Amino acid sequence: MPDADDIDALARSAAHGDPAALDALLLAVRPEVLRLCARFLPNREDAEEACQDTLLALANGITRFEGRSSLRTWLHRLAANRARSTYRTLRRRCRLEAGGVPLPDRPDPRRTSVVAGTRLDLLDAFDAVRPDLAEVVALRDVLGLSYPEIAELLDVPVGTVKSRLHLARHQVRQQLDAESG
Repeated sequence: MPDADDIDALARSAAHGDPAALDALLLAVRPEVLRLCARFLPNREDAEEACQDTLLALANGITRFEGRSSLRTWLHRLAANRARSTYRTLRRRCRLEAGGVPLPDRPDPRRTSVVAGTRLDLLDAFDAVRPDLAEVVALRDVLGLSYPEIAELLDVPVGTVKSRLHLARHQVRQQLDAESG
């Protein structure tokens, strides 16, 4: 991926309506977006779908990019939200296609890697907590953003990020414990 300054310059140009800059931006960030989505979704095709949704959201929302944070930070938020949304959509679709046959609550360990099963459990746990809490824990614990980056992205004080993260981790842990017990 090109360096952050080049990406931010492309983002600024795209935000001001330059279609060539938008095309170059989407091409430049696609590998990073796919990597971010794959941190949530263990199946390559699912990560690809979330990546496409993220790039579409980026293209549709680029005019709202104000540059308060780096594009990379904003992209992390978009990718986290789109990956979680893709998971919910896939889970709903799977339930509909099952035609009333109950789905297994937990991934089959004979067909799912431990890492993949853990990610699916985590996504289910995220859905059980408030969206603002799920977002903070996803940005920090899955995507590895710093407290200041999250605070800037969410436009809240660092202390609020820390308190939300503490509460989110507690609730996610409770949810994971309930699922495994």
